[in-house]
Amino acid sequence: MDLNKVQVIGNITQDVELRQTPNGQNVCTLSVATNRSWNDASGMKQEQAEFHNVVLWGKLAEIAGQYLQKGKKVYIEGRLQTRNWEAQDGTKRYRTEIVGENMIMLSGAGEANMNAGSPAMNDSPAVKSSTPKQEEEISVEDIPF
Repeated sequence: MDLNKVQVIGNITQDVELRQTPNGQNVCTLSVATNRSWNDASGMKQEQAEFHNVVLWGKLAEIAGQYLQKGKKVYIEGRLQTRNWEAQDGTKRYRTEIVGENMIMLSGAGEANMNAGSPAMNDSPAVKSSTPKQEEEISVEDIPF
């Protein structure tokens, strides 16, 4: 039995790119940064960022293109895939990516990760939070039974 499964939670490092293939299928590419910290042998705190290339297809790509932006926190679940191609100079190139199969947007509407330094706002009404209207107080006399 084989298993190729990846789960990352991190911050989007640049605005996502939504395109369509020649046959009309949506594809979205983005980069997610994950951070790791530890204490080295001398007790000093060390930090390291890892950058992950992510590719989303179809409806998931469309949703990501509409709602994700730089600085937002996101959960991506998928599989690793390595592509190879020949560059214009004739050298062989490789790129390992996460092909996303599931995504959860962890930042709220208009909320960016404060560590990312991005005051990103999302004006989409589908995700914009609204303030509940103040309701009138109801007295016992107003109840019809």
